[in-house]
Amino acid sequence: MRKAITVIAHSWALGWELIVGDLGATQVRTLARAERQVRDYLDTIDPDVDHAGWAIEIVPALGPVSEEVRAAKAATVAAAAAQVEAGRRLRAVVRELRSQGLSLEDTACVLGVSKGRVSQLV
Repeated sequence: MRKAITVIAHSWALGWELIVGDLGATQVRTLARAERQVRDYLDTIDPDVDHAGWAIEIVPALGPVSEEVRAAKAATVAAAAAQVEAGRRLRAVVRELRSQGLSLEDTACVLGVSKGRVSQLV
């Protein structure tokens, strides 16, 4: 069974303090190294358990900007999904236009893309 743990990271002068639930705390210089540090910490306090497969979520305590970070991440995910959907629709429209006998050039003109892009989409 894969265990999950949430770690709250608080910024301080020399890096980040990592609060590992009710298991205590450790420190790390950069957030990029926080997950590895938490695994090492867990291995130190409980060496009989293999923590390599644990899901560790690092949550920086950033105050009011935390909501903006969450919203920006959600918008990025939504934009990527919209781009995938737009590509699917564009390929379907290109196939339909070409099946109706439109040339590459006319299909490109209708869609506002280059002939080369139409060729890629076919």
